Amino acid sequence: MKNILVPIGSSNGAITTLQYAIDLAEKIDANVYVISVFQEFSRVGGMSKVNTLLKEESENRITEVLNTVDKKEVSVIAHPIKGEILEGVKRFNSHVPVDLMVLSPRSNSQRDEVYLGKTSGKLVKDTNIPVLVVPENEVFKVPEKILMAFKNGKFAKKKLLEPLYKIQNYFNSEVHLLHVETPENTSEMLEVSGKLKRISASYTQTKNATTYQGVLEHYQSVEPDMICVVRRKRGFFKKLWEANAVLKRDFYTTKPLLILRVQED
Repeated sequence: MKNILVPIGSSNGAITTLQYAIDLAEKIDANVYVISVFQEFSRVGGMSKVNTLLKEESENRITEVLNTVDKKEVSVIAHPIKGEILEGVKRFNSHVPVDLMVLSPRSNSQRDEVYLGKTSGKLVKDTNIPVLVVPENEVFKVPEKILMAFKNGKFAKKKLLEPLYKIQNYFNSEVHLLHVETPENTSEMLEVSGKLKRISASYTQTKNATTYQGVLEHYQSVEPDMICVVRRKRGFFKKLWEANAVLKRDFYTTKPLLILRVQED
């Protein structure tokens, strides 16, 4: 896990999110890339001066945030990127392979009942980059316990679980597996990949209507420092990501949330 990407916006949460990413990068010897995306207008009608101002504003925002955080000995590289946020992140990833994207859940302008705002939700939904959603004002600490909740235990592609393996290996974290059987489970989905089970400190099977309900039921028994879930094309996350924003009533955690790449159903 060498390259961590932190897209920053206009919210004050950008500072604490970037500091969290830097503190994590220091522990795992990774580089941190910071991008601020600005929308460029057509140059027709004398808009080139406006575009220049927007780029300068983006550069100033990056400088402001970088001057506020403690960069420690971490390589922190900043880029203003023109275009829309999703397209900008995908374009950046095509040039610099991103191992993990660190996001704040929402901007300060979002309603309090929102867990994941539209921008963060769009990046989770429409990229296939592993994401770590860091709660607002969260300070980095070693994840001693990780609760990984999943419905389908067969992970055919080893790369899907790589961020979890890396974090577990770097910090010697306890990984507690929660295998949630829902009404739509097949017998094959109840199998569990061998390596995942070998690194686990505990394995629990539970029956619930949704994976999230399983997390709510078993959260207190583990008291994790981090929760790990899997993107899926259908089922649990499909409903959540129908709209980019996710309300707290549908999903909410006060712990860092590691979201792995898409798992085929």
